[in-house]
Amino acid sequence: MAQRSERMSQDLSEALKESTKEVHEQAETTDFMMRFQKGQMSLHEFKLYLASLYYVYVALEKESERNKDNPVYAPVYFPNELNRRAALEEDLEYFYGPTWRKEIQCHEATQKYVDRLHHVGQYEPELLVAHAYTRYLGDLSGGQILKKIAQKMFHLPSTGEGLSFFNFPGVTNISKFKQLYRARMNSLPMDSATEERILEEAKRSFLLNIEVFKELQRLTSQGQTTENLRLEEPKLDLHSRGINRTHSPKESDRVQMGHQQMLPSTPLLRWALAIFFLATTVGVGLYAM
Repeated sequence: MAQRSERMSQDLSEALKESTKEVHEQAETTDFMMRFQKGQMSLHEFKLYLASLYYVYVALEKESERNKDNPVYAPVYFPNELNRRAALEEDLEYFYGPTWRKEIQCHEATQKYVDRLHHVGQYEPELLVAHAYTRYLGDLSGGQILKKIAQKMFHLPSTGEGLSFFNFPGVTNISKFKQLYRARMNSLPMDSATEERILEEAKRSFLLNIEVFKELQRLTSQGQTTENLRLEEPKLDLHSRGINRTHSPKESDRVQMGHQQMLPSTPLLRWALAIFFLATTVGVGLYAM
């Protein structure tokens, strides 16, 4: 109970920051995100990342719209300032072209994340606060650093094409808006049990993100393996043909076989030719002497 009292003495925003500190660090230090931060990500990986975010934000914003009048969620509902779906659609069209909807895929870990968002939005809407907090405030903070890294890494235009996800035109001052958002969170009407569930859901949100990052890493590794195999196929084919050449008749064998095929097949003819060759050889020898 002492721990519970300490937590209740904190604002919700501070409690969320403290309770998710460890899992937040885990998410930032996944192989996938570390490579992103170091500027070592391929364009293919970045496109997979954006596609995954698209499915997540479609689900989050659908459930946010559903619960925009819920007293436990309404104060942190900022669609004009925060919604990311339209921005992601612009980025996906930039990278994939007009048929981007047919090109992208919702993979297993992303689908698990999406399913959780829909469940929360429909049956436990107060927990939607946790997902909005981990996603939107994360994008407003670290997302701005990732934007610069991505722009440099992929030589994207300074005019912002391909980086719409990281731009928040409805937020004129990020620092002040984050203060407003946290103040709204701290004013949400809830009891201690609800707050505890929100804190646990925030941890779960980070874990879902970690699983997505791990899945994207696996998909990338599999793609690289497949690509390497495709590059090695001509070598394997040449090697196969080399084996066939090794086991095929040599030129000298083919000549010898040709000579053998030229010899008569019946014993009588072979004896006649043998006597003829012998007589010819003796004749040539006598002539030479």
